[in-house]
Amino acid sequence: MESLAQLEALCERLYNSQDSAERAHAENTLKCFSVNTDYISQCQYILDNALTPYALMLASSSLLKQVTEHTLALQLRLDIRNYLISYLATRGPKLQPFVTASLIQLLCRITKFGWFDDDRFREVVKEATNFLNQATSDHYAIGLKILNQLVSEMNQSNVGLSSTHHRRVACSFRDQSLSQIFQISLTSLHQLKNDVASRLQELALSLTLKCLSFDFVGTSIDESSEEFGTVQIPSSWRMVLEDPSTLQVFFEYYAVGNAPLSKEALECLVRLASVRRSLFTNDAARSKFLAHLMTGTKEILQTGQGLADHDNYHEFCRLLGRFRVNYQLSELVNVEGYGDWIRLVAEFTLKSLQSWQWASSSVYYLLGLWSRLVTSVPYLKGDAPSLLDEFVPKITEGFITSRFDSIQAGFPDDPSENPLDNVELLQDQLDCFPYLCRFQYESSSLYIIQTMEPILQTYTERARLPADDNSDLSIVEAKLAWIVHIIAAIVKIKQCIGCSMDSQEVLDAELSARVLQLIGVTDTGSHSQRYGQLSKQRLDRALLTFFQHFRKSYVGDQAMHSSKLYARLSELLRIHDHLLLLNVIMSKIATNLKCYTESEEVIDHTLSLFLELASGYMTGKLLLKLDSVKFIIANHTREHFPFLEEYRCSRSRTTFYYIIGWLIFLEDSPMKFKSSMEPLLQVFISLESTPDSMFRADAVKYALIGLMRDLRGIAMATNSRRTYGLLFDWLYPAHMPLLLKGISHWSDTPEVTTPMLKFMAEFVLNKAQRLTFDSSSPNGILLFREVSKLIVAYGTRILSLPNAADIYAFKYKGIWISFTILSRALAGNYVNFGVFELYGDRALSDALDIALKMTLSIPLADILAYRKLTRAYFAFLEVLFSSHIVIILNLDTSTFMHIVSSLESGLKGLDTNIASQCASAVDNLAAFYFNNITMGEGPNSPAAINLARHIADCPTLFPEILKTLFEIVLFEDCGNQWSLSRPMLSLIVISEKIFSDLKAQILASQPVDQHQRLSLCFDKLMADVTRSLDSKNRDKFTQNLTVFRHEFRVK
Repeated sequence: MESLAQLEALCERLYNSQDSAERAHAENTLKCFSVNTDYISQCQYILDNALTPYALMLASSSLLKQVTEHTLALQLRLDIRNYLISYLATRGPKLQPFVTASLIQLLCRITKFGWFDDDRFREVVKEATNFLNQATSDHYAIGLKILNQLVSEMNQSNVGLSSTHHRRVACSFRDQSLSQIFQISLTSLHQLKNDVASRLQELALSLTLKCLSFDFVGTSIDESSEEFGTVQIPSSWRMVLEDPSTLQVFFEYYAVGNAPLSKEALECLVRLASVRRSLFTNDAARSKFLAHLMTGTKEILQTGQGLADHDNYHEFCRLLGRFRVNYQLSELVNVEGYGDWIRLVAEFTLKSLQSWQWASSSVYYLLGLWSRLVTSVPYLKGDAPSLLDEFVPKITEGFITSRFDSIQAGFPDDPSENPLDNVELLQDQLDCFPYLCRFQYESSSLYIIQTMEPILQTYTERARLPADDNSDLSIVEAKLAWIVHIIAAIVKIKQCIGCSMDSQEVLDAELSARVLQLIGVTDTGSHSQRYGQLSKQRLDRALLTFFQHFRKSYVGDQAMHSSKLYARLSELLRIHDHLLLLNVIMSKIATNLKCYTESEEVIDHTLSLFLELASGYMTGKLLLKLDSVKFIIANHTREHFPFLEEYRCSRSRTTFYYIIGWLIFLEDSPMKFKSSMEPLLQVFISLESTPDSMFRADAVKYALIGLMRDLRGIAMATNSRRTYGLLFDWLYPAHMPLLLKGISHWSDTPEVTTPMLKFMAEFVLNKAQRLTFDSSSPNGILLFREVSKLIVAYGTRILSLPNAADIYAFKYKGIWISFTILSRALAGNYVNFGVFELYGDRALSDALDIALKMTLSIPLADILAYRKLTRAYFAFLEVLFSSHIVIILNLDTSTFMHIVSSLESGLKGLDTNIASQCASAVDNLAAFYFNNITMGEGPNSPAAINLARHIADCPTLFPEILKTLFEIVLFEDCGNQWSLSRPMLSLIVISEKIFSDLKAQILASQPVDQHQRLSLCFDKLMADVTRSLDSKNRDKFTQNLTVFRHEFRVK
């Protein structure tokens, strides 16, 4: 770098330029500062002499990268640390905030990485305190920023540090320094209470919040999540937390501060309200703490101060919600002023429900609090009244009213805003509400019925009118959808509070009867022309949700325990038992499948319910008795179910046929199977009779796609040798040629080839040992021949086609499914592959040849970039190396090297399953070398000769892989150590020289004072391990490796 001025100009371009090429050039030129350790002194020179903040930023960020990615000498790190502290003290107040932040991050990173290397690193809190004791507010701010960053740094894991080491540092920091920092933050808050400049107050509050949010026990709570469990504050903090001034200071800051100060004060209170119960000296101290929390929240409720700010409002609701997690109702009731507090919370909840536009997400914390309170009522001892009887019914009614008000006001056009569209989320949010309803079930169920009946009456009358003016009908449907969701949530839980189970069942029947009455109306009269309307679809999804919950509580195995419910339903609707109710459910399922052609959500939800019923042991048997189910099994054609013709619902076809297959196979009847497959047979006959010249027509295309999706569903339903045999005999040999014809004509159209290949991948999968043929049957071999023909036909054509813009959809997707087909067929254990070579059959070699050509046609970077392709590729390689290694060894050296080096890339990846597959493949290769070359009398088979030649041409192959394996085990957190230990031993026993060279390499990379200890670790690794690969020896090595890893990593 010729001059500092040039460097400053480059830095200016790096951080400020709008031109990406200019930025890239500057980044490339300046990269040396962050990569090369020789440039550390230049970074110091820049910090001392540069005038622009961007040059200072470059120096700071480069040093941060150096410290994180390189192991620097201890003295150098101490020098950098001392330099930074004095630099911040002298120049810190005048620096730009982003430069100060970067320098402080560097100081904290050095501190963390050197925490166990020298005691001087641990004095950082004392250094920060010196800043706080300076006269200027600028120095005070720097001190608080250092402590803020230090707590953050210690609480998050780093790329250059193993998670074990990170946890050790974090625990040591927690025990030695965190309590002191927390007290500093509280002292600062007290001192700064009257400070007009809120900047220091913000820093002090932020520091307190970071201390309270520290991961005390290593549970790695998800910070993006709204919820967390109990805060596990150490016992040493007890006195500080029991001091009333600690809680009070946050209430005071909330009272005087504006956002975001007030929000942070509430966040601190949320954490304090969640402190573990066992922290307090005794129950009296705990009750005092609770009383203080209740008094503080009561004052906020009385004045309403700060709650006009949405963030404060949301955080305050969270604070009230925390009362349910950490305190019992019996404790709350005994606190003086409980009556006023619960009344204010009830009023606040009702007001929140009325302000539904503003408080929609926050209100669920409040409902959570009330549900926890009502479920605690049975355990309440003593005379103190809970006063819940007075407030809970009002809240129940307020919730329903608020939902209706929101509908009446209308939602924005954006569908993502409507809670009725996200059924799963809505049911999660409604989780708490049923407990409130069941608390005084008679009155709340009566209120729901009284609310629902006039709306149901209107809806019934509208069915008789012509479908002209529908604007208000969508509001009626939305209200009904809400009520049905609420009833569904109530039926989902059967917990009784304050009344008997029998009376609860009767009330469940009353509510359910109204929903069943509604079902009798939804598809009649003018309503039957509204399937395209969103509000109608939402109502039908609500009804499906009701059926799902009702089924779990009252149908099938549960039915015999529900006599009171069915007795009442019999009186109301003449539904005497669960078979009649199943008939109602199935009629609705059949209607949805017939009438909805374009709404994927309703079709998928309907099929999901149908699948739940069909796969239940008892309900599946019951379904077969119903006429509606018999009709579906006999007439599963697009004439009866138009959604089968709709291309956008084509994925649903697989689920539909999976259910039909499941129901067919429940009965052990080959005749039933054949008659049910008649509609599919007609499609086969039609396609097989189509001449080649017509085979590229759109009608053929869609028929093929549909047929393959349908067959895949049927194949998924075959779970036994008997059922698979029925399908196999039906398909083979008569209909297999159509698959080959389809692949040959449509290889350039992934819409067709993907369903075909996916069907084949399902058909060759030997799950539950379903592909077990008789010992005299050639079916396994015949099936593999078909697989080979299909793979060869697809592979040769797809490889000859030019790449499209979306290469994954056009080419890679089909290729990875082909790998999956081959992996499943090769590992399925139903084919004796030796037969092919013995009789000169090219099926196996052709399939493997084309598969290898497909693997080599994809750059390794692409293989690793697409997750599904990565998984299929490495699964295929694992099978090849385990059962067909000769194919790999007979390749030319460059191809062999390419494949083996891809295994090394897989080992380094983040996916432990893939790493384990690669480890298994490497183990098979190394074991082959050891058994045939190291221990053999020289290579005597062609494959062994080839392997010896490959290794002679590239002698660094095995040492490099062994080095990678050692690095993963020693320096990373691997969850698959057992799998990695297998190839490690195989590679070590191949050549002692490889192992001794690697040992020297690893020792050289470690500090000199550690060499003797680490050398002993290596000796222990091979203790009692012989030069063989028998299982006993392998297990001994794996045990030694576990000890070796632990001892090596101890600093």
